[in-house]
Amino acid sequence: MSIRYLSARLAQQIDDELMNAAGAFSLDQLMELAGLACAQALAKVYGTEKYSRVLVACGPGNQGGDGLVAARHLSMFGYKPTIYMPKPGSKDIYQRLHTQCKNLNITTVTEGEEALRSALKSSDVILDAIFGFSFKGPIRSPFDSALPLLSASGLPIVSVDIPSGWDVEAGNEAGVGLNPDVLISLTAPKEGVRMFTGRHFLGGRFVPRAMEEKFNLNLPAYPTYEQIVDITEATQKL
Repeated sequence: MSIRYLSARLAQQIDDELMNAAGAFSLDQLMELAGLACAQALAKVYGTEKYSRVLVACGPGNQGGDGLVAARHLSMFGYKPTIYMPKPGSKDIYQRLHTQCKNLNITTVTEGEEALRSALKSSDVILDAIFGFSFKGPIRSPFDSALPLLSASGLPIVSVDIPSGWDVEAGNEAGVGLNPDVLISLTAPKEGVRMFTGRHFLGGRFVPRAMEEKFNLNLPAYPTYEQIVDITEATQKL
């Protein structure tokens, strides 16, 4: 039986259940596990020898929080991350995650297009954590200028959960989203990434078995202690 793809509504329902009294996870825990999985996926494909300089593009919401966690772990893994925030998040959890990165002397870029161009010139790979599965177009400022610059850089892109600019169900139908080389789906793949053809990982090793069975997710087994599992072959056969 093949892995289940999630609609926006189902993805939100699963998130809600993970954090209600039954699931008992906190948002901090889920971000930590998701961000660690994202860092592992990038490290699996892009080693420090050639891709040590990682530009971590973070949106202002929970997706950006995952990116901040990933930036911290990448620094611990021996990478040299730089955080790019087109629009910094205002929530307390976001601010705390950013402080943790600053405590590791991870540079943050927020100044606009020229600063982004400069950061891209001194980067080897991009981790895209701008928009999550709740994104609805059109893309507004300052993201409408940032995404084309990221695409035009020619750098490999690793996207978190769903490529920024893609609709969670319709995918890149509007043609304005990023086209990543690697995707790290969290919990389970979303409907909009069915046409994605790059390297595809599943991350977020936190879904209880009872919840997996309840929603018929058909998740693959994670190997040993890994936080990610490669689902490239399985998803491209569908």
